[in-house]
Amino acid sequence: MAEKARAGAEIVYGPDACHKHSVQLLEELGFPKGVFPLKDLDECGRVRETGFVWMKMKDPYEHYFTGTKTMVSYANEVTAYVEKSKMKKITGIKSKQVLLWVPISEMSIDEKHLEKIYFKTPMGIGRSFPVSAFLSDDEGTDREDE
Repeated sequence: MAEKARAGAEIVYGPDACHKHSVQLLEELGFPKGVFPLKDLDECGRVRETGFVWMKMKDPYEHYFTGTKTMVSYANEVTAYVEKSKMKKITGIKSKQVLLWVPISEMSIDEKHLEKIYFKTPMGIGRSFPVSAFLSDDEGTDREDE
């Protein structure tokens, strides 16, 4: 199944090419660049016809988002189906809520509320945060103390 989902993919290899590819993807979809702070990516791919994307790293990675006070865990491979302002069927991302790791299955930005980014679990439970909490350093965070 994984091979079938990747048929016809554009694939890039190496940290520099993958970083550039992932930043371009996030910009194209309308997401802040800091939402995937993945380090040392080995492989990134995208199947434009289906929207399937993946990012592979050597090791899992954990990142603390100070703007949301949330620890997020990224598996060796993160996959999703993407479209403008939305990522769905996400695999490989978990957020620590109180004492539990909760999988994140969807991320979206509502066109009417561009200042909020919404995250959902496979059970349909969701939570929103300000987009500003996920801006990368070069996107200009004027108000980091929110």
